[in-house]
Amino acid sequence: MDTLTRMRAFIDVVEAEGFSAAARKIGRSKALLSKYVRELEDELGALLLNRTTRQFSMTEAG
Repeated sequence: MDTLTRMRAFIDVVEAEGFSAAARKIGRSKALLSKYVRELEDELGALLLNRTTRQFSMTEAG
């Protein structure tokens, strides 16, 4: 997937305040959004989100 799609996924997750809400909003799976954000982090070489099982927070890079 291209970088813009990954960036859009990251923005959707942050704006929706979670992967599940973002997935419902845009009609994609939570797993796919998580994959896109992870790929973006790999591409940028920076952790953008601190994830736990129930919540996330943005890192300084995010």
